[in-house]
Amino acid sequence: MPRMFIFGLGYTAGHIARALEARGWEVVSTGSAGTLSFDDEGNVRLALGDADHVLSSVPPGGEGLDPVLDRYGHVLAGKLLSYLSSTGVYGDARGAWVDESAPVGLGRRTARADADAEWLARGARVYRLPGIYGPGRSAFERVLEGRAHRLALRNQVFSRVHVSDIVSGVLAGLGAAPGAYNLADDLPCSQNTLIEEACRLLGRAPPPLQSIEEANLSAMARGFYAENRRVANGKAKRVLGWKLAYPDYVAGLRALKAMISPAVASEAPAIARNDQR
Repeated sequence: MPRMFIFGLGYTAGHIARALEARGWEVVSTGSAGTLSFDDEGNVRLALGDADHVLSSVPPGGEGLDPVLDRYGHVLAGKLLSYLSSTGVYGDARGAWVDESAPVGLGRRTARADADAEWLARGARVYRLPGIYGPGRSAFERVLEGRAHRLALRNQVFSRVHVSDIVSGVLAGLGAAPGAYNLADDLPCSQNTLIEEACRLLGRAPPPLQSIEEANLSAMARGFYAENRRVANGKAKRVLGWKLAYPDYVAGLRALKAMISPAVASEAPAIARNDQR
């Protein structure tokens, strides 16, 4: 039975763990939903000793250090490593396409870029992920909870990926060559376009256009809108044989809409004008 150790069993890693278990893997993990405490060093080391593969979804800490490599890096030698990184390492490309050869570390995610580079130096498969959506975590929830915004920003474009496609990409990469792989869908679009499509599928009016100031966004959300890029996914398709189940936001949203009950949609509050993202 192959064994996977996962650091940080959150939303995305949880989907990966369930897919592995369905294929007969044994999965041990840390995180709020994990089987071990990150600080239980003795048992973590024992479990790592038995693991064939190690995957980390833990972001850099407040001091810029990668918590996993800082504490357990010395016991990862000889393991097949995977790391869930972010396309934020590319910074602002002014709407241009970026692939894995693009410079990193030039944007607001310098700590993430440093961690990304360190995992690559250790021979990991590093999956650079854009905006992640899926069941319970999509534009639908923002619309239904009154947290959706449409901002008056020209030519602002983002990439995104359905969590199921992240899972298939990571599974395809388990035996692949080390390196960086962008896992993004085929059709970057503006956040406004995404919200408008979610509203159309729900039969609701879209929220009004607002300026950044009117939307009263958090500092984190403002940082999100400060960057603009399209993420190319050709390498993952060529090297991993990765095939997208949801090649664009339309296909992804339609699949998620089928999971929302009519009662939930009809009882949702009206869209709030000034709620934060």
